[in-house]
Amino acid sequence: MDSTRHFPGRVLSFFPLKSLPGRDRMFIPLCILLITVLAWAYLVHLDRQMSADLDYEKAMAAMGMSGSQGWTLVDALLAFAMWTVMMIGMMTPAAAPVILLFASMQSERIGRGTSLEILLFALGYAAIWSGFSAVAAGFQLALHEAAQLSTSMAVTGGYWSGAILIAVGLYQWSSLKSMCLTHCRSPLGFLMTNWRAGKLGAFQMGWRHGVYCLGCCWALMVVLFAVGVMNLVWVALLSGIVLLEKIGPRSATIAKVVGVGLVVFGVATIAHLVR
Repeated sequence: MDSTRHFPGRVLSFFPLKSLPGRDRMFIPLCILLITVLAWAYLVHLDRQMSADLDYEKAMAAMGMSGSQGWTLVDALLAFAMWTVMMIGMMTPAAAPVILLFASMQSERIGRGTSLEILLFALGYAAIWSGFSAVAAGFQLALHEAAQLSTSMAVTGGYWSGAILIAVGLYQWSSLKSMCLTHCRSPLGFLMTNWRAGKLGAFQMGWRHGVYCLGCCWALMVVLFAVGVMNLVWVALLSGIVLLEKIGPRSATIAKVVGVGLVVFGVATIAHLVR
């Protein structure tokens, strides 16, 4: 832990690997990179399947889901899988610092490789975002059943899109966002105050950190309903924003600037319809 400089709300060292055994020092970052690459490869493949057709029904069929007809259980599961993979691709890079720091601290405490504990920590974190994916898929299902999804898989009606953007922009300025972001940017402080021993403890710590991460980033994910659920340009942009907020300098300023930008975008969207 001596190799990791830390101040509240600020991350100055992202990869505290020196205390890890030689195998874990290479294996853990490689796994994080591989998971991220595979998730993005799936999203790009899905986007290419859908881009051939602008028709919503055909686009949904390309994903293996029903179009104009009501969704089946399989359709709902496929939508859940799509959201889960998307969250993995977007959030894994931002979660890398706390995963690596947990691995380093765990290794120092027990003096051996900790692959299973690290996996359980990551699964606890992923469980929170899997829950969010289930809610997002359910919301997408509700919009589909109400015929409120456009060909780009965005909510129909510029007024709703504008309202979503404005609401998310305002959330970026909220005290809840600020509190959760501070915890996300203080991995050492989080781990020291929430440490739990054992395999179950590792899962619980990952779960608790995921709760703070969800509080910090859930609203940014909702932007996809305004711009298109499978709009990879926006998926990449939001991923970059999340990463900058988590590990970049002046995170609070970044969050507020993004909030202002989203509010302006939302107002402009609605104003364009009023003309």
